[in-house]
Amino acid sequence: MSRPFVKWAGGKRQLVEELRRSRPGKYRRYIEPFIGGGALFFALKPKNAYISDINEELINIYQVVKENVGALIAQLRIHERNYREWDPREYFYTVRNADREAGYATWSRAEKAARLIFLNKTCFNGLFRMNSRRQFNTPFGFYVNPAIVDEQNLLACSRALATTGIAAAGFDHVLDIAKKGEFVYFDPPYVPLTATANFTAYSGEGFDLDMQRRLREVCGLLDDRGVKWMLSNSHTDFVLNLYQDKYHIRKVKASRAINCKADRRGKVAEVIVTNYEVSLE
Repeated sequence: MSRPFVKWAGGKRQLVEELRRSRPGKYRRYIEPFIGGGALFFALKPKNAYISDINEELINIYQVVKENVGALIAQLRIHERNYREWDPREYFYTVRNADREAGYATWSRAEKAARLIFLNKTCFNGLFRMNSRRQFNTPFGFYVNPAIVDEQNLLACSRALATTGIAAAGFDHVLDIAKKGEFVYFDPPYVPLTATANFTAYSGEGFDLDMQRRLREVCGLLDDRGVKWMLSNSHTDFVLNLYQDKYHIRKVKASRAINCKADRRGKVAEVIVTNYEVSLE
């Protein structure tokens, strides 16, 4: 069994079964342009797949897990030892600030990947967040015994990625690769439910309403091409108005994976949109 190796804001672990039931019965290739934590990908473990994300640091982790997981595990063990032997908070900020230093450019791909996995495991609420300079900026998490090295899962994820194409690219790159008979799953940064809930800093760049409209255009072009697609997003009037004229929309309930306030971690309404009819029998 494989599962996501990073915790991701907006991750789909709580919605995986609904998504599995909603996918098409048959398709030639699985494509996911907003891979994030990859909850659905690792649940399906498709033999023929292509994943991408605009976050280059995240994509580097996927590539290292696929191609050089042994070196990644070795680097994580170094972080685990140092975290135990140093003052944990001091070590966390030393590692977090590494990308502010000139020498960071000389780090190997495995070292960079291990750094981000370590930070993700030890930062506040497991929040993978980057600033406008694409520097990790989530504060320390004060965990008692974080699981920094999850060797068996990393090995399982490496096997799951073995036949998968991986690229750092924006979501509209899917127009260059998706063909008739293939299946695309879109999991964009959600439209905020409130004005204060606008967290879109996964890559250090915002994902505003104009980009949501562009995503709707991409979905229409894929539909014209005979590509099946599924999209998840928040249950808001904006999203409903974008898709309800032509596509199938199903309302579902999902638990919030990340919220700094405990009383806002309950079930919330989301939507699953498809350009094909879904049979849930």
